[in-house]
Amino acid sequence: MKVLMISAATPDTFWSYKHVLSFISKKACFPPLGLLTVSAMLPEDWDLKLIDLNITSLTEAQIAWADYIFVSAMLIQADSARKVIARCHNQGKTVIAGGPLFTTGHAGFPEVKHFVLGEAENVMPELVADMITGDLKALYHHDERPDIRLTPAPRWDLIKFKHYALMPLQFSRGCPFNCEFCDIIVMNGRIPRLKTSEQIIRELNSLVDAGWRDPVFIVDDNFIGNKAQVKAFLRELIAWKHRRGITLQFTTEASLNLADDPELLDLMVRAGFKKVFVGLETPQEESLLECAKTQNANRDMLTAVKTIQKAGIEVMGGFIIGFDSDQPNIFERQMKFIQEAGVVTAMVGLLQALPGTQLFTRLNNEGRILHDASGNNVEVSLNFVPKLDRAILIDGYRSLVKRLYTPQMYYQRILTFLHTYRPQGQPIHRSWSDTKAFLKSLWIMGVQTRGRREYWKFFTKTLLFHRHAFQEAMTLAIIGYHFRRVASSL
Repeated sequence: MKVLMISAATPDTFWSYKHVLSFISKKACFPPLGLLTVSAMLPEDWDLKLIDLNITSLTEAQIAWADYIFVSAMLIQADSARKVIARCHNQGKTVIAGGPLFTTGHAGFPEVKHFVLGEAENVMPELVADMITGDLKALYHHDERPDIRLTPAPRWDLIKFKHYALMPLQFSRGCPFNCEFCDIIVMNGRIPRLKTSEQIIRELNSLVDAGWRDPVFIVDDNFIGNKAQVKAFLRELIAWKHRRGITLQFTTEASLNLADDPELLDLMVRAGFKKVFVGLETPQEESLLECAKTQNANRDMLTAVKTIQKAGIEVMGGFIIGFDSDQPNIFERQMKFIQEAGVVTAMVGLLQALPGTQLFTRLNNEGRILHDASGNNVEVSLNFVPKLDRAILIDGYRSLVKRLYTPQMYYQRILTFLHTYRPQGQPIHRSWSDTKAFLKSLWIMGVQTRGRREYWKFFTKTLLFHRHAFQEAMTLAIIGYHFRRVASSL
C-alpha cells in the first residue's frame, strides 16, 4: 500500500517565523508531528511518503503515485488544504483528512468523503483494516480518549532534519484549566494524559541517534498540567542528558502558575528549558474573569513573569484584544504591561471565537457570530459582534502591534528582559549556522534596513551591560526583524 502524507502550508504569520528562517538557512520551524506519529501507526510494510508544503511543493507525479492520501491541517492552513484536496480529487484519489481543522470544521469540506476526527490512536486499527478492503467509512471517531502511553514514536526517517529549526515532541495532551476561548480543551480534554518518562527518553534517544542537536519543542497544551509527573520526568531528563553528555535545549508552553513553584522552575532550568510560551492574555482583571482565565486572575502577573525570567527562562506571551470587558484604554494598558514585563515575543491577537469553544457557543446563543474564524493570530478582523466599537478595536489593535514592533520599543523590551533575566545551567548551543545568522543580521539590521541607528544603540548597550546574555540578545534581535515584517503588513 502506498500512502502519501501531506501537511498543508502555513501562511506568513507571527509564528511562521518565515523572515527569521532565512537567517539560519532553514525552511520551517518544525515538522508535522501529527503526521509523523500517525505514520508510525501504519503497517511497517506500507510505502509512505511525507510532503510538508512548508518545505517543498507537491507534484502531480507524487499524487499519482499514491493509493491513499492523508491531508492534515490546522485552522490557519485551510486555504492550502482546500487546494491540495482539489488537486488530489482531480486525479481521482481517495483523500482521508484529519487534524484540528477537520476535527471541528469537517462540515465545511463537503468534497472530502473520509475524515479522522480527533485523536487518531483509537481509530487507526479500524481505518487500516478498511483501507485494505477499500471500504472506507465517512467518519472515524472514538469517544474515549486514547492512552498516549501506547502512542508510538514519530517516524523521523520520513523527513530531513536539515530543513527544520526545531524538532517537536509531545509529553502530554490536555489542560486542566477552562479558558472560554480555548479549543485545546475541546480537542484534548481537561485531564492531562501523559507519556511515561521512559517513553520520552526513547524518543529523545531516537532524535539524538539520528543526529539532532538543535532545540526541541515540547508541544504540550500545558506542559505543567500535572506537576508531580512533570517533575519526575524532568529528573529523568536531567539524568539522561548527563549520561549522554549532550546540551539539548527545550522550549514549551505552560500556564502562569509555573511562577508559583520554585522547585519546578529549578528542574526545568536544569533540564535545559530556555523559553516558555504563556497565555497572559490581558492585564485587565475583569477580562480575565470573563474568559475564566482563573490561573492569571487575582495575582500580580508582572511579578509572576519576572519570577520566571529571573529563574533563567524567557517568557513568550500571548495577548488578546476584544473581550467584552475591554475598554478603550485596553491598548495602552497592554502596551504598558508588555513593555514593563519585558515580554519580548508578545503575540497580540484579536479575539476569535473558534468552533467548538465555550466562547463560540455563548456568542452564537447571543446572535453575535458573523462567520467562521480563520485561525490567523494576526488577522485584522473579528468573527463576532464585539461590545466595544469594531472600528476602535481594529484601529487600536493595528496601532498597538505596529508600535510594539518598532525598533525603539522592541529593543527596549529586550533590554528590560535582560535586566531581569539570569541565564542558568548549560549555555545555549551555537552552531555554524547561528554564527552565519549573526553576521547576516549585522548587515541587514545594522546597515540595510530602517531602524539601524536603534540597532547599534541596542548592540552597544548589550555589550556594555548585558554581556552575560549577548547571544540571547542577538537572537531576539533577529526574531524582531520577522515580527516587524509581519506587523508592517497589518
